[in-house]
Amino acid sequence: QVQLVESGGGLVQAGGSLRLSCAASGRTFSNNAMGWFRQAPGKEREFVAAISARGGTIRYADSVKGRFTISRDNPKNTMYLQMNSLKPEDTAVYYCAANSGRLPPAKHEYDLWGQGTQVTVSS
Repeated sequence: QVQLVESGGGLVQAGGSLRLSCAASGRTFSNNAMGWFRQAPGKEREFVAAISARGGTIRYADSVKGRFTISRDNPKNTMYLQMNSLKPEDTAVYYCAANSGRLPPAKHEYDLWGQGTQVTVSS
């Protein structure tokens, strides 16, 4: 079964850090762009960051630039999101996703999604 599983979420104080992981299974994702999204209560899902298949192209939402870092370890079939200087407005369910192409899609269209992991930042 092909799936993405997020982990690493939790409760952290403002200014703290968390590292999310997205473990892929069922097949290799080394030829696929991947991304992170988040959805806060009552809000639409929004793009956070994306990384190309080999890691050479990275994109961030303006709201997380300079604080979050996306990376991937293709031999481990795993993607990461290092989140520093967390703010209460970062509170959301974070989802990882995979695209069929090698480059992050311009319109953030992804084909496979994980189940999400909760991140809560207290003030």
